Order: sequence, then structure tokens, then C-alpha cells
Amino acid sequence: MNETVYNAKRPSKKLIILLAAAVVIVIVAANSLFVLSEGESALVQRFGRIESVCMREVTDDIRNQLRDDDPGLRVREGTGIKLKIPFIENVIKYPSKLIHYESPPTEVLTLDKHRLYFDNSAQWRIENPLRFYTSFNNIEAAKTRIDDRLFSAMRVSVGRLDSYVLISDRELSNAMLAEMAKTVSSELIESGISIVDIRIKRTDLPVETYASIYNRMNTERQRIAAQYRSEGEQELLQIRSETDREVISITSAAMREAEEIRGLGDSEAARIYNDAYSRDPEFFEFYNLLDTYRLTVGKSSTLMVPTDSPFAKYLLGVAPQTNPIDFPN
Repeated sequence: MNETVYNAKRPSKKLIILLAAAVVIVIVAANSLFVLSEGESALVQRFGRIESVCMREVTDDIRNQLRDDDPGLRVREGTGIKLKIPFIENVIKYPSKLIHYESPPTEVLTLDKHRLYFDNSAQWRIENPLRFYTSFNNIEAAKTRIDDRLFSAMRVSVGRLDSYVLISDRELSNAMLAEMAKTVSSELIESGISIVDIRIKRTDLPVETYASIYNRMNTERQRIAAQYRSEGEQELLQIRSETDREVISITSAAMREAEEIRGLGDSEAARIYNDAYSRDPEFFEFYNLLDTYRLTVGKSSTLMVPTDSPFAKYLLGVAPQTNPIDFPN
């Protein structure tokens, strides 16, 4: 009876086989799939040879590079779940987003023979994972190569400039760093990486050079200020001269135009007077006499006018005995 109970509690061989099969399936399935996230790229390796490259997005330039490096290479674009042959193929992943790098403080000699200490940082990215793998294999090896190229480029660029210029001229320093990033990136692009940005976090000076560099900076600033003042005064004189010439030109043109208009007005007035006189000479004579009265006779005026004068015709109501006087138009 005890043997019968023991056999009832013992699992059957079929159940053990099913459990083992399930474990094997899970292991095989786990080794048949891998996930490629948004910020990753991957290489699928089989027996030491790269069989395929997986990237979120593949540009035409990268696709051409991969085709040139290995015509039989598979390029798989997009993220998510990917398939691989279990136990035969393994996956090597690299970050595809920007990677931050900080170099140790570096001593560089400037054009004016001063020593400066630069603390640099860089942003870089793996553009071609296949070339990155064959050139560096890992991130730390790539950082060592980047550090060497940055130091070389920094030494060349800083050696072309004076120390006070590097410290005081921020625009020039930024242009120098942009040119350095372009140069270093062109040197490393064949290795599958690109330098996006280079920055100087801090610039330190040896204590013995403080006074010398400060005096150079002060002298340079005074020179620039004097130059700006001189250029401003020169521009002021030029503006004043041009303004005076413009005022004279405008005034002359206005006076000339006024004289022309005045002449046309006088001519038109004379024409109107002549036309009016020719239509009614008697009325025109009367109008002229009234105008003469307005100009000569005031409230306290005393006039001595002969009775036979045309001037007395309407003033005294006496008709003149002689011919009327022709008044000017």
C-alpha cells in the first residue's frame, strides 16, 4: 500500500518532458529575439563575422558606406523587436544618441608664449556602427582617440592666437571651437564617428602670467576703444557734411522753384489784369483808383488835390477836365 501511494505522488515522465520542452522553448525564444530601442544601433555577429546592421534610420551616405565596406551585409532599418539565430548569432549594441565626453585639463602654449590650461568637453555620435566596431570596438577606446585628436587640434588652434585674445574675445573663441569640431570630425568620420560640438568649460592661467595677460588685455581694450571713437568721430563728420550738402541742395531747389512759381504767378496776374482792362477799361480805372485811395488815404490824412486831377474824380465827385491818367497794372 505504501508503494502505491508513492507512485501516485511521483510526477509522470510526460509532465517532466513537457516542462523541459517549455524551458527549452523559452530559452530558444529568448535567444531568438532582441529589442532595439530608439537610442541604439546594433550589429548582429555570426561566428565572428558581422552579418547585419540594425539602425533606427539609415541615411543614403551611411547605406553607401556599408555597401562599400561589405556588399553582402544586411541593413535592417527601424526599432523594436528583431530576430536572430539563437546560440549562433550574438548582438553588439551601441548608443546612437549624443555621447558626452570631458577631457582632462590640457596645457597649451599660445602665440605670445603663455601657458593656458583648458578644460574641454565634446559631444559626439556613432554614425556608422560597423566602422566604429572595426576601428574601436568599444566606447572607451573611441574616447582615447577623440582625446588625442582634440589635444592636437587645440594645440594647433590656440598656438595661432594670443592669450589675451582667447580670454577676452568670446566670438573668436567660439569660431575657433567650431572650426576645431569640423576638423576633428572630418578626421574621425572614416572611423564611424562625428564630433557635433566642442566647448571650453574653463580656462586657467598660471599665476605668474596673470599680470602680463591683464596688461595686454587692458592695452588692447584701450586701443579698440580709441579706434571706435576715431571711427565714430569720422562718421559724425561725414554725416554732418552730407547733411549740410543736402540742406543746401534742398534750399536751393526750393528757392528756384519758388522763383519759378512767383514768376508764373506774376505773369498770370498781368495776363488777367490786361484781359480785365480790355473788357471794361472804365471799371478797371475805377478799381485802380479805389486801390490807390486805400493805400494813400488814412483816418488822419490831409490831401491837397487839384479839382482837375483824375485823383479827385471819385474822391470829390468832380469830373476831371483832362484826359485820365493811365495807372500801372
